[in-house]
Formats: sequence, C-alpha cells, structure tokens
Amino acid sequence: MAQTASFREAALVAADSLRSSKLRSFLTLLGIILATTTLIAVMSMIHGMDVYIANTVSNMGSDGFRIVKIAFLGNFDPKKYLQMQKRNPELSPDEYQYLKDHATLLSDFGMSAGRTVSVSLGSQTLTNVNLNGGTANWAALGNTQLANGRYFSEIEDRHRSPVAVIGADLKTNLFGDGDPIGHEIKIEGRPFTVVGVAEAKGSVFGQSQDAFVDVPIGAYFQIYGSRTGIRYAARASDQKVLEQAKDEIRMLIRARRHERPGQDDTFSILSSDALVSAWDQLTNAIAATAVAVVSIFMVVGGVVIMNIMLAVVSERTHEIGIRKSVGARRQDILNQFLVESSMLAGMGGFIGVVLAWIVATAVRNFTAVPMAVPFSAVLIGLALSITVGLFFGIYPAQQASKLDPIEALRVER
Repeated sequence: MAQTASFREAALVAADSLRSSKLRSFLTLLGIILATTTLIAVMSMIHGMDVYIANTVSNMGSDGFRIVKIAFLGNFDPKKYLQMQKRNPELSPDEYQYLKDHATLLSDFGMSAGRTVSVSLGSQTLTNVNLNGGTANWAALGNTQLANGRYFSEIEDRHRSPVAVIGADLKTNLFGDGDPIGHEIKIEGRPFTVVGVAEAKGSVFGQSQDAFVDVPIGAYFQIYGSRTGIRYAARASDQKVLEQAKDEIRMLIRARRHERPGQDDTFSILSSDALVSAWDQLTNAIAATAVAVVSIFMVVGGVVIMNIMLAVVSERTHEIGIRKSVGARRQDILNQFLVESSMLAGMGGFIGVVLAWIVATAVRNFTAVPMAVPFSAVLIGLALSITVGLFFGIYPAQQASKLDPIEALRVER
C-alpha cells in the first residue's frame, strides 16, 4: 500500500510539473512524437497491404494458381519487362484447350480475358467498369459469391449467350433497391441480360472491386476477339500436389511452345505462396528502414529527455532537500523523476498515436493506399515511448536521489 501511495504521489507531482511547463515539455517530446508517428504509420501501411494480400490469396486459394503472360514478383526491371513484352506470346484459347486436355493434376481449370468498358441502363451510364469474359467455372476459381441469381452455364458459354453477372456497384448504381435479374443492360451498346448479382467484395487500394460485369468468354471473344489479355486459372487436385501441378503446367506450355532446355519461360505462374513470399520480402525491407528511422528518433528524443530531466533536477534541488528533510526516501525521489520522465515520453507517444491515426485516415481517404491502424501498433508505440522515457530518465533520477539534503537546502531557490 505504501508503494502504491508513493507511486500515486509521484505521478501527481510529475503531472503538475508537466502542466507547469507545457512548451518545454512539447519541444522535448518532438523526437518521441516523430518516432511513434513513423512507427505506427509504417505498421498501418503494412497492415493495410496485408489485408490486400490476404484478399488476393483468398481469391486464388491455397491450392490455386494463375498463368499470365507477364508478372513481376520482385524488383521491377523496365528493360526486362520490355524484353518479356516482345518475347512472351499471348496466351490463347487453343493453348488453354491443350492444357485442359493434357493436365492430370488439376481439379479445375478456367480461362478469362478482360478490359474496361462502359455499362448503361436507359439514360444511366457507368464508365470504367471492368468487363471480364470467363469460362463457366470462373466464379469458383475467382471466389465470386452470388448474392442473387446464378452464374452463367457452360451451355450459355458455348452458345455465346448475351448474359451477364454484375457486381454490387452496378446493382446499386443502376438498379437501386430493385431486382436486376432478368433486366437488360448494355455493354458498350450491346444488350446483355442480367442473370446474377455478386456479393460485395469491398475495395483495395481505394479502388472498388465491385464495379465489374462477368460475361461468357465465348460472347466476349465474339465481340473483342481472342488475341490479347487472356489468362488462365488452375486449381490443383490437392494442396499437397500444388507444386507438382505447377511444374506439370510449366512443362506442358514449354513443350507446346518448343522452348529449349535452359531457356527462360515465356509466361508467368502466380500462386498464393509466391505472392506471400514476395510481400514478405518487401515488408521486411520496409520494416528494416522503419526500424532504423524510429531508432534514430527514439535515441534523439531520449537524449533530449535526459538533458531536460537533468535541468529539472538542478531547478528542484532545494525542493528535493526539503522533501528529504521531512522524511522522503531515496526511492521516493527516484520514483518521482522516473515517473515524470516516463509520463513525459508516454505523452509524446500518445500524441504520436493521434498524429499517426490522422495520417492513416487522410492517406486512406485521399489516396489508393489501404492504410489501417492495428491496435497492436498503438500498444507498441506507447510501450516503446514509455520504455525510452524510463531508460533515459534513470541517470537524472539517480542524481536527484543521491543529493545530500543539507547541501540541497543551501541551494538558492
């Protein structure tokens, strides 16, 4: 109980000291504020990107992968990209059929192609809508859930039927509260009948994932041709044979394209583990840079706190002498200055948390970066700032506790 009372008294004295010199306290805290803001901002960016990667991986599934013309999972190399653009041929429907006929380790295999179009209903027109032409199994391969209606069938795909499944944004903006099933929309002037409405997927990088319309790939090819923009989606028969399935597809494509041993692939294969690995490499680099910057700010802020606390000890020498003469122990004096330095740093951490939250909110609302402040970042920021205050407050607190009460009382106030 005595220790609790002593701590409470030290906290009250420290709070009174901080209130009496607000400007000095704020200037002292700049290093801690900048460190905490930087730390939480970086953690918020990584957390927001983690959500994006998780969504991307969940769409692909732990047993799924994609085959595309070009993909970069490491550092982007413009020269290599241009070389790949010239070297890598477009994926094609014939190649898709060849892989579908010869692959043995897949439970599902699909094809899609896409572009940006305008969609209209009566006098209402929506622009920048993602049109996706896909096989009938694309909903399962892309993890598209339906809120109403159905997805188009293989028969509709083979017959190039003008049917469509629309995203939640199109349903809301074109039909409001009405039921779009059975109604006709126009995709760049061509009529399509709505047969299904997808569940809302939300946004990534500030861009909605619900502004889309899916149509049978046969109908898509009939309108736009099949020469560009095709990609394949595959699902291994079992997660345990994912790597073997990827190797099988790689071998089949290379054999069909007559690629020589040792020659680079003229296509790219993406899987959830590859995306996660690439993201981990990127976040490790970001985190390492953030740790370096935060460490510098924290050390600078800690040194400033130590200097200020030493000045405070000099200012309160007479006060310390009075407290010791009326029975205050060394531990009481030590606690007072340790609590004051930790409260000072903790206040800096709190201000840093508020600033980081403001920055994260502004970035999320006005840019495409999906920042989100995790609760763990707030706890780490506050705990780290308080720890810095305690560490750099030890020396001034010890100097104060060692003062001789008689010598201290002789100091002029």
